[in-house]
Amino acid sequence: MTAHASTAHSFELHAGALRLALRPDLGGCIAGFWHRETPILRGAEPVALTASRQAGSYPLVPYSNRLGYMRFRWKGHDHGTQANFGDHPHSLHGVGWQRPWEIVSSSALEVVLRYRHRPDADWPFAFEATQYFTLSPQALHIEMVVTNQADIAQPIGLGWHPYFPKRARSRLHIELSDRWDNDAAQLPVRKVAQPGIDSDVAHLDFDNCFEGWRGAARIRDERFSLQLTSSLDRLVVYTPQDKDFYCVEPVSHVSNAIHMADPLAHGLRSVAPGESTSAWMQLDVTVV
Repeated sequence: MTAHASTAHSFELHAGALRLALRPDLGGCIAGFWHRETPILRGAEPVALTASRQAGSYPLVPYSNRLGYMRFRWKGHDHGTQANFGDHPHSLHGVGWQRPWEIVSSSALEVVLRYRHRPDADWPFAFEATQYFTLSPQALHIEMVVTNQADIAQPIGLGWHPYFPKRARSRLHIELSDRWDNDAAQLPVRKVAQPGIDSDVAHLDFDNCFEGWRGAARIRDERFSLQLTSSLDRLVVYTPQDKDFYCVEPVSHVSNAIHMADPLAHGLRSVAPGESTSAWMQLDVTVV
């Protein structure tokens, strides 16, 4: 197992036939993840990447998915965010994915990235987020720890946004309990029973948050059999018909939970000053 910095801005881990390339400066993202030359996640060589939106995966912090209409109320005070996704009416995915992270430490086994947030127009509370990437010959493991550095409790959500290449036989098998359906503005409004997903990706058309995720999400195609596990029990599944990728995203909370009557009941975490919250995800890789 080896690790090396390939440019001033990228870092790679190698274990067996697996190669992980990171771009800390582009949102602490995974530029790409390969088995030899075959991509496991969508992505690019790190030198070719110009934005985290093109990456193989990026962190979601301090919230996942959409924050409705770029405003929210917390502890009796009104706050705003900013547009960060084209002309979308909501802010998306938090701030971590669009800010530079720094390498705290690295070895042949692990690299640690950190982002320190100071209150600004995109998020009003100070926090520190740390990602730990560990690669073995069979799996990628990522942990994220978020510490509240504000002087009041703040709402924190977290997760990851991995993109998988859509191949001829891409298939999902995921055990779930419920699906959130969206309104015309793509915000969740109604929870309905969804015992699971077991289908070829080509037949799916989701952009939804799911609850009650149990066991490993099994992601298969003609090249790989992947198992995605996490400490989190919600997933956002995005299967656009017109794209060459799809997403299976472990997340801590329902999209736009901060606007719901009881945000904490929908997975958002209220983290006291100086305290931390954490999560992990792991992707096990078997070659077919």
